Amino acid sequence: MMDGSYAVELVGIGKTFPGVIANHDITLRVRTGTIHAIVGENGAGKSTLMNTLYGMHQPDEGTIAVFGTEVHFKSPTDAIAAGVGMVHQHFMLADNLTVVENIILGAEPAEHGVLRLGEAKKRLAELARSIGAHVNLDALVATLGVGQRQRVEILKVLYRGAKVLILDEPTAVLVPQEVDELFVTLRQLVADGSTTIIFISHKLDEVLKISDEITVIRDGTTVTTVAPKDVDRRKLAELMVGSELPDPSGRNTIVGTKEVLRVTDLEVRAGLADKPTVDGASFIVHDAEVFGIAGIEGNGQFELCEAILGLCPISRGQIELNGTDMTHLSVHHRRQLGISYIPFDRHREGLLLEAPLWENTMLGREETIGLSNGPFVSAAGARRDCAKVIERFGVRTPGTDVPAFALSGGNQQKLVVGREISSKTDVMLAAHPTRGVDVGAQAAIWDELRAERDSGVGILLISADLDELIGLSDRIAVIFDGKITAILDPATATPELLGSYMTGEVQGAS
Repeated sequence: MMDGSYAVELVGIGKTFPGVIANHDITLRVRTGTIHAIVGENGAGKSTLMNTLYGMHQPDEGTIAVFGTEVHFKSPTDAIAAGVGMVHQHFMLADNLTVVENIILGAEPAEHGVLRLGEAKKRLAELARSIGAHVNLDALVATLGVGQRQRVEILKVLYRGAKVLILDEPTAVLVPQEVDELFVTLRQLVADGSTTIIFISHKLDEVLKISDEITVIRDGTTVTTVAPKDVDRRKLAELMVGSELPDPSGRNTIVGTKEVLRVTDLEVRAGLADKPTVDGASFIVHDAEVFGIAGIEGNGQFELCEAILGLCPISRGQIELNGTDMTHLSVHHRRQLGISYIPFDRHREGLLLEAPLWENTMLGREETIGLSNGPFVSAAGARRDCAKVIERFGVRTPGTDVPAFALSGGNQQKLVVGREISSKTDVMLAAHPTRGVDVGAQAAIWDELRAERDSGVGILLISADLDELIGLSDRIAVIFDGKITAILDPATATPELLGSYMTGEVQGAS
């Protein structure tokens, strides 16, 4: 029997894909006007369940009710019409459009064929004020940081009348200050009981802080629903994966003395920007060292990595790898010299989503012995190599011929990390290496990064997880407004101290 006190009820949900039972006998009840968290390891079935609720596919069995009424969504359009909206982990925004254009796209207010943009702006300004979001509606989305983009996504679903908001890994690349701002927004949304939020995350401290109830999913089915006051991080981790929480800290080896990467007075100008996005950055990474970069998204980290890789031109400075000046070399040549890259965004930069996994594990490694036969690809060799990556990194998949889009986000991340670590390079650029993975996979990736470091690889680590940054790094540089403003000792750094440097509140060496 359906209960109107619940905003969402999913009962006995089952969903099967070829070779994979994604969900079976899942029951989830979300109370109206609450924040309900869903946690589980990668491949546990969280995304499949939410995609079912959002109408992206239909369940093979079970029932769905929204506000007490049983529904049968055939598409996201049906879900939106019933008041269910979703903010995906990978934002669905067009960089070349303004904020207001992105929000109204597909739901344009018009009268007699004339677009009423002023009316839309007025309504959006009121919506933004009501949730405490400060967004320039006329700004190009390309100019926004990740925290601002997220607010745009939330405004977009609210503009369409969403009363149930699904947030998929909303804090994956946010720093603590941005997380705090988001949580204020979420609490304002549910304050009057008119909005209900389903919050999917792997960050257990945040889940415990923001949620009213928590449902744990394991192996495609529900394990339990608990109140935050009745569990702690350790208990949640045990419910999710049957193991304790990993710890990124500690090392038994010493940092090397050889300079494997030297960046000198680097300046990068993006487009027609008045000021550089990277402004005079200089640092050295040694062999067997993890050199961390801390900074709020949009302060030059992305452009710094692109410049080192050769993906964007530089206006000044020099980049050396093992003493070789590679400032003006091609990306291919730099890869050959010994540099690998775990990208910021696995969808936009790291994967060919429609291609099979064995093709994806070849990317950037086409000339590796065993993966090619003269000028031709060795499909059999590539499949064997892919199978090794899948086994070593615990990628959950029926086989090497599965397309990349069929994997969960966390398993996609494990595949990308596995590919880059298998490249056997001297320098690794690792941007958010554990983004969107569960605690078990997080521990495995940390172990692999430590092993790479101990084997002599120099790692440039960029992460929004400040505990990860402090635990893994040997030194931490803070980037603010394109400049390296401080280099800190992880032994004395805290997330709060890093946050004060990252916001520009404190500058200068510690």
